[in-house]
Formats: sequence, structure tokens, C-alpha cells
Amino acid sequence: MQIDYKNPELTVTSQIEPKEIAWQSPSNIAIIKYWGKHGRQLPRNPSISLTLNEAHTRTEISYRAKVATDRPIDLEFYFDGKQNPAFANKIERFFTSIIDIFPFLGQLKLVIHSSNSFPHSAGIASSASAMSALSLCLCTMEQELFGTLQDKNEFLRKASFVSRLGSGSACRSVYPVAAAWGTSDHLEGSSDLFAIDCASTIHPIFKKFHDDILLISKAEKSVSSTAGHGLMDGNVYAAPRYQQANDRFKALLEAMKTGDVAQFGTLAEQEALTLHALMMTSNPAYVLMTANSLKAIRLVQQYRKDTGNPLYFTLDAGPNLHLLYPDSVADEVSTFVNDALQPLCQDGDVLKDVVGEGAVRYL
Repeated sequence: MQIDYKNPELTVTSQIEPKEIAWQSPSNIAIIKYWGKHGRQLPRNPSISLTLNEAHTRTEISYRAKVATDRPIDLEFYFDGKQNPAFANKIERFFTSIIDIFPFLGQLKLVIHSSNSFPHSAGIASSASAMSALSLCLCTMEQELFGTLQDKNEFLRKASFVSRLGSGSACRSVYPVAAAWGTSDHLEGSSDLFAIDCASTIHPIFKKFHDDILLISKAEKSVSSTAGHGLMDGNVYAAPRYQQANDRFKALLEAMKTGDVAQFGTLAEQEALTLHALMMTSNPAYVLMTANSLKAIRLVQQYRKDTGNPLYFTLDAGPNLHLLYPDSVADEVSTFVNDALQPLCQDGDVLKDVVGEGAVRYL
């Protein structure tokens, strides 16, 4: 499917009334990982993720008519209540890159306030929640200024498309429960251009899944995800990895459809370790896991062996473990996490999360 959202007609020809828009959008945790891209934020392989609930970004945009200025994009950006020039520059570059999709951005004075419920750049896909929240705000601005995007499905598809241009994994965050991104013969409607909603195709057990995020390190990553994706271009294991991801994508879809938690967990752990193996075989090679990451992995594996409880782990591109388990063992797992794993976390911090219902508009 080819989509071109460029629309020169989306310019305001009447007086612009000042307004505020706010969305809260969640992060997501990929089970099949997207690692490696081409073109303009296009994935080398399909991915599928669970949408989180507590790990989210809240973004508010106030806009009014722009006073004459030489700046194509006129914005102020505040993160956690403080002006952040580095983030402002990033957002300005992003808006400049999509002004052909939203020409009205060049007509507005924008003030953006954003905050996360979790540490930025600590491997919890902060860009996914941030860029999806921002894109949802932009699509709402279009809808209210021009009366477009009245259809909910089209609204979310465009928000997903635009989110992808800011951060690949962000395109999955606009949907509740679970989403897939990347063209696959095994999933009807799948696309490299946007994610699709998978909530209706998965077993109910996964809709109440838990994700306890062990904040083993809150430090900013030594190698960004953007740089990591770029290093896949020269990785000798890239081609077999993409085939492996396609095969695992098919297997995971089946496991999530049938409620096969053991197969789901096995694939989740395999994908996590593959992701970090790809980092270690890049040139230059790098390691984002820490000693406590490895200790936690071993403790989780031993706990599962000793108790038979379906507790599994995954990781994003960082040191922090995501503990995945069904609601039926929540009490037992909570005790284990508090006793054995919390001491491995920086400041003892564990973010208890669950599969969520997606983004929410506040203003």
C-alpha cells in the first residue's frame, strides 16, 4: 500500500483562534524487535509489540497565529517544565521534515510542554511515547483546523505514519494492547509505512499481561538507538537476522492468537538476546547490558525453573529488563521481584506496568 500524505491545501486562510491540545501516549515493548532500517524510517523486518500503560509521555501543544519571523518553524519546547533547547532543535527539525504533510505548521507559533512518567533515554522507548504523543497532537490540530480525519481508523493510521517519521517504534504506540509494524505475508494489512492494531487477533490472556520494568540503570545510553540501527548496515549477521525475525514474527503471531504463553515467552527472550548480540557484533561493537542485567536474567531463569511460573524477560536497546507474565501469577511474581530483583535496580526502582488501552486525549 502506497500512501502520500503531502497536502499543500492544509494551510489556514482565515483567522487562527488560539487553542491547546494535549495527548498522553504510552511507550511499547517490542517482542519481535525492529533493528535495522532503510529509506525514510522503513524497517528491515516486521515487529510486534505490547502497548504499555504506566510508561507514557504527556504532550501539550498550544498554538496561535505566528507573528512575522524568519523562522520556518516557530516553537518553544519545555521538558518537565523547563526549556530544553536540544529537544527543541530536534522537534524543529522533525516539523521541518513533515511540513509538506502539515503546511499549517509554518503559520503557527507553537509552545510545547512534554513530560515522561519514566527516565528519558534509559531504554524504555521514550522516543516511542514522545513522538506518538506529538503526532497525535498534530493530527488533532489538522482535524480541528480543517475538519479532516473524522474517521477514527484514518486518524490513527495517519498518526502512526507520522509517528514513524519521528521514531520508528513510535508508530506502534498509537494503538491499544498490541500492534504490528512492517510488511509480512503472515499478517493481512501489515505495512512498512504504519503500524496496525492487533488487539482483536490475540488471546485474552495477553490483554492482562504485566510488564515490570527493572530500572537497573537510569543513565542515558552510551549508544543511541539511531546509531545502533545504522550499524546494522555493516553487520555480517544482518541478512540472516532479518530472515530470523520474519520466521519468529510468524511464530509469535500464532502463539499470541492461541494463548501459548510458553512459546510467547521463549520467543521474547530469544529476541532480547539476539538484539544485544547484534550490538556486540556491530563495528564498532558495544554492550548496553550491565552486570546487574545479567544477574537479573539468571535469577529470572532460575525462578522459572524452580517454580514453573511463566515469568519471562525481554530488553529494549538498554540495560533494563522488562519482566513479562500473566495476571494469574502476579502476586507470586511480585514477591520475587521485591525480594530478589529490586536490590539490583538503581535506587531500588521498579516500574510496575501492564498492557494498556493506548493513547488518551486530555485537551
